Formats: sequence, C-alpha cells, structure tokens
Amino acid sequence: MTKAYVLINTDPDVEEEFIQEVTKMEGVAEVASVYGRYDFVVIIESDTMEKVKDIITWKIRRIRSVKSTITLIGV
Repeated sequence: MTKAYVLINTDPDVEEEFIQEVTKMEGVAEVASVYGRYDFVVIIESDTMEKVKDIITWKIRRIRSVKSTITLIGV
C-alpha cells in the first residue's frame, strides 16, 4: 500500500467546500485543515504509486481553489 501526505495551499475561505470535494475522491483516507504554512493535509492511500500520482495530478491539483501542493511519500 502506498501512502502520500499532500500539503496544500488554497484560496482563503474555501475550507468547507474543499473538504467536501476532496473527501469524495477515491483513495483519500483523511483530510485535515491545519494552521501554519499550509492550509490542508490530505492523506492518500492506494495500491500503486501510479494511482497516487493520478489522484494528486488529475483530481486534487485540478480543484480551482488549490494554489500549490507538496507531496511527501510514506515509506
């Protein structure tokens, strides 16, 4: 099982909408709103690295309010 932690910066005041949209995505195990340099941490779990990459690239990064992401791959 591949696990990734995605640190996300978004537009201001999108917390509820962002959480609702991301929690519906296949492979998303957890979403947390956080204080500090990033706005959200999303944990993705999938059976392959390719699926994790697709979720980040084609789903999360396509959300209009997302400004930037940093991905940390669990080992």
